[in-house]
Amino acid sequence: MRDVFFLAFLLAAFGLSIRRPFLLVMIYCYVDIVAPQRLSYSLLAKLPLSLIAFGLAVVTWIFFDNKKGTRVDLLQALLIALLIYCGLTTIYADFPKEALDKWSWVWKALLWSIFLPLTLRTKLRIEMLALTMCLSAATLAITGGLKTVMGGSGYGSLQLLLDDNSGLFEGSIFSTVAIAIMPLILWLARYGTIFKPSRYVWAFAIALCFACLLIPVGTQARTGLVCAAFLGLLGLRDSKRKATYIGVIVGGALLALPLLPAAFAARMDTIGNYQSDESASTRVAVWGWTWNHVLEHPLGGGFDMYRQNELQVNKVVVHNVGGQITREIIPYTDRARAFHSSYFEMLGEQGFPGLILWLLLQLICLIRMEKIRRRYATPVFEDMWIRPLASALQGGHIVYLLGSLFVGIAFQPFIYMLIALQIGLHTYVKRREEEARWRPLTGDVAPTVPAAATSNF
Repeated sequence: MRDVFFLAFLLAAFGLSIRRPFLLVMIYCYVDIVAPQRLSYSLLAKLPLSLIAFGLAVVTWIFFDNKKGTRVDLLQALLIALLIYCGLTTIYADFPKEALDKWSWVWKALLWSIFLPLTLRTKLRIEMLALTMCLSAATLAITGGLKTVMGGSGYGSLQLLLDDNSGLFEGSIFSTVAIAIMPLILWLARYGTIFKPSRYVWAFAIALCFACLLIPVGTQARTGLVCAAFLGLLGLRDSKRKATYIGVIVGGALLALPLLPAAFAARMDTIGNYQSDESASTRVAVWGWTWNHVLEHPLGGGFDMYRQNELQVNKVVVHNVGGQITREIIPYTDRARAFHSSYFEMLGEQGFPGLILWLLLQLICLIRMEKIRRRYATPVFEDMWIRPLASALQGGHIVYLLGSLFVGIAFQPFIYMLIALQIGLHTYVKRREEEARWRPLTGDVAPTVPAAATSNF
């Protein structure tokens, strides 16, 4: 029955795209996030669905889509440089076979993020991408949230549609993504035009945000808890009633604490004492090993080069017997330990050049969104949506960068879609200002030049 549903849905979507080729771009984003071919038992599992959607989206854009307003951006050139460099490190990778396996999906994620901004030439298209990303991620968030409420949670045991521990289906990764999209969900509820603001839209948005907050609880991912706490603090930036906001956050936290599972609380305790947890203590060791290795091999070792590490780690176990606390140090050896950090993932696999390119990409995105936020602090009415969207994208990106400290998601395709969305917003705003000779701080428009249309599909 699941196969029939996915097949019918995709056939309907492909049918609609005959008249609206841009929908193929959204179909690929949906396929890349939800991966219906992996959820299928037979029909779709045998098809290269992702490749088909990718090819159709690119080909129809080249031959049929309107290119008016399309621009190439500096960050796309930076992404091209990163794509080429990753390809070169794959050629001389320390583990050629494993490197090729990772390269087989990394190149698509990078190439898609280069192509995607070319299609985002109107406000409607920008909103469509944001909506597709949120609703696709909602498929996993709602499933995970319901299972958490029904008691089906646990570290490494919460299944998000698929019994797989890779990509967005991995607990720590999706915990980060679920928290990162919350600002975008709220922006769509307030400024969306596809689903216009209403009590039903707001009810769904709030319920979806609640489901996203349940993901760190259900997966017992410490990264998700840290990201959620940071997002709460980040919300103060745009809050007009800061005292009320703080009261709601604190009140909500106090109400939620008694309801949290004991296993979740016990796992969160290891944040402050990482040496008591094997997973946390070994990741600190692998970070040190990676740094020392790259000092000798500054160009990196290619994808999955961590497979060669061998770590000597001391785990500290605390015993409480009759009120007397003792600590026991247990040494053990760990091999082929993954990076558990995007920063060290980039450093180990791509060396200093790759890490610099990656960090530069993140930094430019954050700076651009901040500039848009400031320029549109007092916009005219029709541009009220721009500053909040820049804030939402910047907030989600910062959450991603925070989660990246503890999760290896340097090449997570969903994040590169978020970056493409920021590039699209930047080029759209820049083009509008140039065409209309508009000064954002005053809202003045030159009377002889009409403002560019924003609703053209």
